[in-house]
Amino acid sequence: MKIAIKGVQVFADGLDHPECVAVHPDGSVWAGGEAGQIYKISKDGTSITTVANTGGFVLGIAFAPDCSWLAVCDLKHKCVWKLDLSTMQLEKFAQGAAGISFNIPNYPVFDKSGNLYVSESGAFREVSGKIFRFSANGYGNVWHHGPFNFANGMALSPGETCLYVVCTWLPGIERIAVNPDGTAGERTVVVTIPGTCPDGIAFDKAGNLYISCYAPNTIYRYTTDGILETFVHDWEAHTLSNPTNIAFDGNVLYSANLGRWHISKMMADIDGLPLAANNIDQ
Repeated sequence: MKIAIKGVQVFADGLDHPECVAVHPDGSVWAGGEAGQIYKISKDGTSITTVANTGGFVLGIAFAPDCSWLAVCDLKHKCVWKLDLSTMQLEKFAQGAAGISFNIPNYPVFDKSGNLYVSESGAFREVSGKIFRFSANGYGNVWHHGPFNFANGMALSPGETCLYVVCTWLPGIERIAVNPDGTAGERTVVVTIPGTCPDGIAFDKAGNLYISCYAPNTIYRYTTDGILETFVHDWEAHTLSNPTNIAFDGNVLYSANLGRWHISKMMADIDGLPLAANNIDQ
């Protein structure tokens, strides 16, 4: 399936260069800004509320499985924040683990047991990325030392048997097996996409992987048959403008646009794979 750019809508406008997007089980859409803003957007996109501000630069965000808190990666403060969703109060969750500090904590992913994976990009134009993992009680370690070529967005596979990692300057996607004991297993290159800068990924229920590229303003779909196809492309960079993180809500796919001030919305022909937080009752 390929959709035309005219099938992509501006869902919510007036954000400060959003890098990230996540969907709460109640249908609200959350995003971050380059000056530390954390936004909550109503399901219909008409209301945007700044619920907190880190004073930094918000990269990836993810809801805990019970939706009690939001993990927030912050570039400026080199940390992961914990936003309590009952009080909207921020506290620092981690600045690294096992004696290794974050430099660019980029993207968080929860599994259904409450373990939190965080991609550490390393540094620009250096192959030094890592993956951290924190247990539900907050204990952290370096789960995989890489090195990855700028570890960025991530997604757990159906069944949580593998962690997929965007490596922006590979450029492409790698996969690390999650062993039964939770340790990191075999590392494999899944697909390379020359001439692009991939940033975010998300699975649909059929196991197809959607890959958003900061350049060239394209979202690809990598099928279960191993075919890389263009899902949508915006040569004008207007509706999709440096798309970064993406998130599903049913068959609706949202995209953050770091190059502009809005969240984009488009329809897929298959529902997205539910994330850990989608298993709670609302």
